[in-house]
Amino acid sequence: MSSRKGQKKAAQVVRAQIAREKRRTRTIITSIAAVVVLVIAGLIGWAVYSSQQSKTFTAPPGANAGGTGILDGNGPVTIDLYEDYLCPVCRQFQQVNGATIDELVREHKVRVIFHPVAFLNRFSTTQYSTRASAAAGCAAKGSRFKEFTNELFAKQPPEGSAGLSDAELIDIGAGVGLNRDDFGACVNNGTFKAWTAHVTDDASKSGVTGTPTIKVNGKELTDKSPAGIKAAVAAAGK
Repeated sequence: MSSRKGQKKAAQVVRAQIAREKRRTRTIITSIAAVVVLVIAGLIGWAVYSSQQSKTFTAPPGANAGGTGILDGNGPVTIDLYEDYLCPVCRQFQQVNGATIDELVREHKVRVIFHPVAFLNRFSTTQYSTRASAAAGCAAKGSRFKEFTNELFAKQPPEGSAGLSDAELIDIGAGVGLNRDDFGACVNNGTFKAWTAHVTDDASKSGVTGTPTIKVNGKELTDKSPAGIKAAVAAAGK
């Protein structure tokens, strides 16, 4: 009799142990499933967020189809010009080659896409490259992009400085004929900062590592002189 009771008790212990193991297994499986769901949800969320981030910019009027630069001219040959408003060599490039490029535009030989990148933020204490590029987007909105660009290079601050203040950028815009109130609101609100980030990111993805960089029909030029640019355009137009 006692033997049967012992067997029964032992069986109960075994069943209880099996039940505990089943509950433990279910708990582990449920936990793993929950983690998997969270990971998948996180990946989906990040993908959606990244997709939205890459598209949440507003290109100013006058931008090209991809929103990576401002267009000037309608010629058959495309010049892509990548410059940073804080870059001293870019200022020199404009001084030496600006008239030549303008001439090629007037002669309907080229279409220029000016990409105002922000590579040199680290060389100012206020992210001047981004602020200047975004302000240039505001100038494009007011149809004064080229005039504003010329003045930014003419009044270029030194590397390592705070750069021109937003108030000074607004004064420059007003000086080239932009409506002070509209242009000032655009600059102060940072309306085109996301666009500047898009332009800069696209330039990096396109293999641009420094400024100024000039490409004629997609081919980067090593001879950045007026003669070199004219020769490249002539060759590309054949």
